[in-house]
Amino acid sequence: MTLLLDTHIWIWSVGSPDRISTSVRDALSNPANALALSPVSVWETLLLAERGRVDLAPDPWSWVRMALATRPMRECPLTHQVALRSRSVRLPHNDPADRFIAATAMVHGLTLVTADRTLLDCRDIATLPAAQTSELPSHDRTEIG
Repeated sequence: MTLLLDTHIWIWSVGSPDRISTSVRDALSNPANALALSPVSVWETLLLAERGRVDLAPDPWSWVRMALATRPMRECPLTHQVALRSRSVRLPHNDPADRFIAATAMVHGLTLVTADRTLLDCRDIATLPAAQTSELPSHDRTEIG
């Protein structure tokens, strides 16, 4: 199975793995599962850092490079098909990152690993719930690194 990591799951898997359930941590480390990441998650991570929502040490660009090197993943292409599909994803909001990540899962037939209740409730995509608790991903400032 190929698992597409939502942005917060990617960040948590590198800096706060205890926020992810044990069963999902096991799935992420299982060599039978391929891991994938959308370039949108890299973009969103940098935006979160620019807005002060996450603290990535020593700096956001170095953290991203380190995270990509430490845990290599398949890069999911952001294709025309993904862009078209992003506009038909049934989500109650227009968050572009969520739309592109959901569309990526749909177009490429991936299972999205997320703790985001909105994405977990989206019937258009296969999901794997990842939160250690029933809490939604925090929008508070988080230090990673």
